[in-house]
Formats: sequence, structure tokens, C-alpha cells
Amino acid sequence: MSNPTAAMIVIGDEILSGRTRDSNMHHLARELTSHGIDLREVRVVSDDRDAIISAVRDLSGKFDNVFTSGGIGPTHDDITAEAVAAAFDTNIGVREDARAILQAHYDRSGSEMNEARLRMARIPDGAALIENPVSAAPGFSLQNVHVMAGVPAVFEAMVASIVPQMAGGAPLLSQTLCIHRGEGEIAGPLGELADTYPDVSIGSYPFYRNGNYGANIVVCGSDGPMIDRVITALALLFPEEPQA
Repeated sequence: MSNPTAAMIVIGDEILSGRTRDSNMHHLARELTSHGIDLREVRVVSDDRDAIISAVRDLSGKFDNVFTSGGIGPTHDDITAEAVAAAFDTNIGVREDARAILQAHYDRSGSEMNEARLRMARIPDGAALIENPVSAAPGFSLQNVHVMAGVPAVFEAMVASIVPQMAGGAPLLSQTLCIHRGEGEIAGPLGELADTYPDVSIGSYPFYRNGNYGANIVVCGSDGPMIDRVITALALLFPEEPQA
């Protein structure tokens, strides 16, 4: 039985302009992999309502889960919540449980619950809240789309609150073998090995170091003994030459 699948939508002009380096995709990929959920696609879209709606509708129909990061804060350009609601033709408004969470947080900090902050209590009808133990403002899950903050510390906390509750499959295992030969030399045998072991993924990642070409061969799959067999076969195909 195959693992559940997932996609991610990274939202923000600051990502596309290069002003901000995204780390959330890397974190999500690692967490999903360890939980047996296969991340199949990642899209980066601008702070544009139509672009977000289009991506949500497309990916939510293709994958078991879709995760978004960014655009659920208090400012005018935080439009993700509204766009996700529109993607599912769902109303959105201030919800009392989300308001209460925010009010308690700002009461503890001695801050005012102003109109901008109240925007973060706007939740689509029928959505379940995602806990935010870092800054209180909740994310939400609407059907199979999980809407989370873009700030890495908050995003990671939200991932920790929902991913363990999801149905997962077999965690992805991997081993790496470094081969000090050019890809042109190893491509043929690698292709034959991939045909022999179709249930594992064999990736070649070339490098150039100290004037020499080589490649890290990464073997991934859910069957540990089979990965061991492939790594052994690779070592026999490409034995290391003795050093002078």
C-alpha cells in the first residue's frame, strides 16, 4: 500500500524576490518523510489572491494533504485565509474560539486586541484550528488544506501539532555511497541497477572536488534490507581504487 501524499504552497512576495530564504519546506519535508507521508510537489506563489486560490484548488485535488506557509498575519497583505476560504467557496469571519485564544494571549502580555490583530481570528466556516504555542494566533485546516504561519518557529510548532495526528505510511529510509567517478562513467550501470530494483529510488548527485569528479549515490525506500542489497551491489560495481 502506498504512502499518503502531500504538497506544499509557500506564499509570499518576499520569498520570490529573494529577500527571505525559505526554510519551512526543508523542515516540512523532513517531518513528513519521518512520518511516512510523501511530499510530492512544492509551489511558491506571490501574495496574490487568484494565484493562491488556483494553487489550492489544483493541489488539493491531486494530493491527500496540502500545507501552506505564510500570509496569515495581521497586515493588509496577509490574504491566505481569505483566499483558501474562497478556493472552497466557504464564508470566513471572526470566530469566537480563535478570538478568545488571541484575547487571552494579549491580556497576558498587556497588549491591546486591536483591529489588525483581530484579523488573525478570521477562520473559514467548518475549519479546525491548528494550535500555535509560540504566538497564539491559530492556523486552521479546511478539508485537506492546512494553513500555517510563515515565521519558521511558528510554522514548525504548528507542524508538530498536526503531523503526528495524520495517517502515515512507512517512513522513508536512505543510504548514501560516494563514488569517485564521473556520471558519464556510472550512468549505464546505475540505470540497469534501477531497473533491477524498481521499488527503491536511486539518485545521483555529482560533485567536483580537488580536481576530481564524483557522485553521491542516494538509495531511498521503505525496505531497509533491499536498500542494503542495492548499496552492496553499488560497492561491487564501483570498487574504490587503492590510493597511491
